[in-house]
Amino acid sequence: MSATRRAAVLGSPIAHSLSPVLHRAAYRELGLGDWTYGRHEVDEATLPAFMERLDATWAGLSLTMPLKRAVIPLLDEITPTAASVEAVNTVVLTGDGRRLGDNTDIPGMLAALRERGVQQVERASVLGAGATASSALAALARICTGEVTAYVRSDARAAEMRGWGERLGVPVRTAPWEDAAAAFETPLTVATTPAGTTDALAAAVPARPGTLFDVLYEPWPTALAAAWADRGGAVVGGLDLLVHQAVLQVEQMTGRSPAPLAAMRRAGEAALLAR
Repeated sequence: MSATRRAAVLGSPIAHSLSPVLHRAAYRELGLGDWTYGRHEVDEATLPAFMERLDATWAGLSLTMPLKRAVIPLLDEITPTAASVEAVNTVVLTGDGRRLGDNTDIPGMLAALRERGVQQVERASVLGAGATASSALAALARICTGEVTAYVRSDARAAEMRGWGERLGVPVRTAPWEDAAAAFETPLTVATTPAGTTDALAAAVPARPGTLFDVLYEPWPTALAAAWADRGGAVVGGLDLLVHQAVLQVEQMTGRSPAPLAAMRRAGEAALLAR
């Protein structure tokens, strides 16, 4: 009988994470009955001790805030994708004891957009300037042939976004949040702000909108996403992102490919409906 393999999501707060639902659904579909996936409340202060306790049964970790940057000094190597945004959301623990960090949020965003037929855009807009916004810029660097406009609330945030643009090789123009409705003039708008932040913008959705990528998945739909869909625009949601990045995590941790995208999405949708 094979030994149990373990994986888990770490973060703080972590109680409402959907990652266990998605990964366990994948294990069931792949016939990995000896694999377990848990969740652990871990912050920056307790992360080093948690990592020290990992033994050979552990295959991988998913990381959410506030650990995506804090974990980097504890790893043996990180991928260029993770290094580009200084954020790791995936740790693979190898058989020889190495800890390898990656960022599946960026390719997950690209996969979610491709699923809705978005392969390339001439211009794009980003609402917000936090950690998810930098990942959005990294994704846009690969598919946007022109300028990205970031709508932000402060001069400091504006400077940060322009800095990320220079680092990632995408031209970034910044504009004040008061002008955020102008974001909807571009073919692709990526909303990266917390719940409720974009509600007031719902009335400004144009008659023929392009594509909206709203990274929230709870509550869903957001007021902005609902208004967008009502006007016939394409909407990519946070669950799409969560599932696509989890697919990549499952493949890296288990070595099995392809991961069962449809089963993972169904499990995520059912879990959200049950809340």
